[in-house]
Amino acid sequence: MAQEQLTYLEERKLVKKWAGPLPALANLAFTLLIFAATWWIFQDPRGVMRFYTPYVGYNYCRWWLIILIWMAYIFDFWPFKRQWVRSAHPVQKGIVLTLVSVAIMILMIHGFFEEVLGNFAFAYFNPAQLAKLPKMTDFYATEYAAQACMMFAVIASWISPAWVVALEGRPWSGLSQPTRGFSIWLGTFCLSLVIYFMTMHNHMGILYYPWQYFTAICPPYWSDFAATVSANFHVAWIMCCTVVVWFMEGIWERYPFTMIKTPWLRRFALFFGIIAISLALCFFFWYMQELVWGEAIRGHRRDAAPDWRWLHVGETAIFFLVPALFVQFYCGNWPNKFSVPVNVLLRTCLVAVGGIALYCVYYRYAHLVLGTQKGFSHPQQFPMIPTIWLIDIWLINWWFMDGWPGWRREFKSSAEIAAEHQELEARHSWAPAMAPGVCAGLLLGVAAYFGLVKLLPWASATFTLVK
Repeated sequence: MAQEQLTYLEERKLVKKWAGPLPALANLAFTLLIFAATWWIFQDPRGVMRFYTPYVGYNYCRWWLIILIWMAYIFDFWPFKRQWVRSAHPVQKGIVLTLVSVAIMILMIHGFFEEVLGNFAFAYFNPAQLAKLPKMTDFYATEYAAQACMMFAVIASWISPAWVVALEGRPWSGLSQPTRGFSIWLGTFCLSLVIYFMTMHNHMGILYYPWQYFTAICPPYWSDFAATVSANFHVAWIMCCTVVVWFMEGIWERYPFTMIKTPWLRRFALFFGIIAISLALCFFFWYMQELVWGEAIRGHRRDAAPDWRWLHVGETAIFFLVPALFVQFYCGNWPNKFSVPVNVLLRTCLVAVGGIALYCVYYRYAHLVLGTQKGFSHPQQFPMIPTIWLIDIWLINWWFMDGWPGWRREFKSSAEIAAEHQELEARHSWAPAMAPGVCAGLLLGVAAYFGLVKLLPWASATFTLVK
């Protein structure tokens, strides 16, 4: 592949400025400092702007995430000149691109969804339109409108990167920017809109009494299976899709789908494989809650309510995305010295341990520093907001700022690019000698599953996170 055909993120090479863990520690301290400052200014209920209502703040951080993905993965930093992207100082580039991303976010939320769709298509996107309804308070009008807008971003943050990661940008990958970017953007935007109508629109139709039977399926078609009319059922599996996409792109190296050498088969297998893995993860996280807290009770409130249980599935998944991105970005996707399956297994174990640790630390201590409410199921407890806010900052640091201050930017030579592709072909190929390892892996996976099923009730009875 010629170097000019590569995206900026593919052609660059980030090199540590210092040996050992110092670069990772420096970037962690730097990004956590930015997180603390911006959280206090924008999100903290005790802070300045107090967007954490929670849906207003959730809407902003989810849309910020998808805008960052659009800018880096779909548009490849267009309309900025490649020369500027390659040569600008990381701090300058980070500030400029971040301000642009925020401007686009505001334009999408308050311009397109609120003003255009909210005034000419769907009232629930515009708080002012909702406030006209009898018995609708300004607070709930704002929350419902933010929730509706945020739900689209939830879907787009799965579909947009999945199109690039799994389908490799086809059929538009050979086009130049901005044609390529707008083609993928419009395609994924329209697909996200269709999925939104099928998953989230019906939820909005039941939020106001009487239910909107003429414009939505009421009760929603999933209500019997999911034991709730809430679209949190869809938030659960879609959030798992979002997490698995980045697992595939990062710690899993798109393995084992890279062993499929037929391009169209590999792309479709990976796209639908992500969905299959996500559904399995989704239902396991649901079952995990039943093992810990007992069966969900339809009509119940708080942690026994099915709608909250489905929401918590998505919340649980996002806890594992944080360490996965940290391993991918700041740890160089460590370890790398073993075979691909072993590397993937070890990284997955690291991420599992990191996700569990983050989950425990968050519910034990987060309310003391973030201004959120104590407990698992409090209406003001939305762990996806601070975790995604931190992820947004990491994406800016790694994509926009080239890993500054711990890394410096260099560029791969043609020989290095060719060597990477040769290594990928060699390492991601099936060999008969791998069969025993596959069998052992399957047995290990089954044993791990039943081990967790036995362990979770004991752990719940032994340890108390929230007192």
